[in-house]
Amino acid sequence: MVYIPEGEFLSRIGPTEFFKDLEKYAGQNAVQEWRKLLDAVLPLSAAAMALPPLSIRGDWGVLSTAGARYAPSLLKSFAQMGPQGALSATKLLRPFLEIIDSLELKDPFIRNWVDLLSFLLAGVKSDGVLAAEMIYMFSEWYKPGCCLEYPLHGSGAVVDALVRGLQKFGGRLSLRSHVENIVVEDGRAIGVRLRGGQFVRAKKAVVSNASMWDTLSLLPKEVVPKSYQERIKTTPQCESFMHLHLGFDAKGIREDLGIHHIVVNGWERGVDADQNVVLISVPSVLSPDLAPPGEHVLHAYTPGTEPFELWEGLDRRSNEYKELKAQRSEVLWKAVERALGPGFDHSKCEVKLVGTPLTHKRFLRRNRGTYGPAIKAGKNSFPGHSTPITQLYCCGDSTFPGIGVPAVAASGAIVANSLVSVSQHSELLDAVGI
Repeated sequence: MVYIPEGEFLSRIGPTEFFKDLEKYAGQNAVQEWRKLLDAVLPLSAAAMALPPLSIRGDWGVLSTAGARYAPSLLKSFAQMGPQGALSATKLLRPFLEIIDSLELKDPFIRNWVDLLSFLLAGVKSDGVLAAEMIYMFSEWYKPGCCLEYPLHGSGAVVDALVRGLQKFGGRLSLRSHVENIVVEDGRAIGVRLRGGQFVRAKKAVVSNASMWDTLSLLPKEVVPKSYQERIKTTPQCESFMHLHLGFDAKGIREDLGIHHIVVNGWERGVDADQNVVLISVPSVLSPDLAPPGEHVLHAYTPGTEPFELWEGLDRRSNEYKELKAQRSEVLWKAVERALGPGFDHSKCEVKLVGTPLTHKRFLRRNRGTYGPAIKAGKNSFPGHSTPITQLYCCGDSTFPGIGVPAVAASGAIVANSLVSVSQHSELLDAVGI
């Protein structure tokens, strides 16, 4: 469900229903511009999807696993698009806004909607998101016949599957194991030391998925080149989050509630303005086993728009902190009330947990509670996965291809691929059928 200043509607997968909503809330001109946008970008999706992220690795072996393996399909997609389409494909590595501007799309609703989609996907608006990333998303979302899938038993089931895979191949996952620092000897990362003093030695490499700022803080300063330190320190950050976790009785809540809700309070300030956009998920709607019988669990949050400066230096036990917490969470409560309807009474919630940027920083070990680097396409690029420290690699939202679950998953795969031989990498691609 989408709640915007113009009204509210159920944003369905595929183009047909969205055209109806566009006509109702934005007018016929918006419908025409949206069709023009889809006609331009959907043919480009073949090029955007022709090179699977799983084929990429961080060494010259990429010429085999990506270049030789997928060059024919990539060239075929360009040929099918014709000269004009192939020329447009050169914009895949540019900001998505350039495609919008080249199509002369001026309808305010269309531009606002695309900004919202961009921001939810990558933490930046259309002037900063990579066109390839948006086109990939458009292909998944707006092509005829598309559907939205949801993992049985919630997203936690995906984590469980990853852990099973790790253990199946001899890996071990250690929880509650606070890494105090990365140990470097003779310019090589040889392992990590935990808070309790335990040393874990690396057989092949140390891989950090902490943010670039947090990884830097784990390294001895004297082993890190000043140019590398300076680049990290001067990289702009996305803002932080406000969170609201609730557990409540499902009685009185409408049965057609739905799992996801987006609330936009106003377009004029921009979707990246603080206290403006709230995202809500009620996973127990699709996975009742995530809550006790007859109950719901809910997570609402502001998507990387809460200024850390408001919270910096506050004592989490102080009245000042508690008052600010109540004040800045009010926008979340209002959004939840709007989504759940009159049957919801927040005073009767059995579980009420409010998270702030300080909460985010503490429990996720995120520098300033940030969402990640605010790197805009066309102006700068996300760093690669190798570091000046031999045997130290980085993945996660501080590395290519960027912020968001799909991009972060790709970054992890790229590092994993880089640590095995080209033949092993090729066997993986054969095994998964791509």
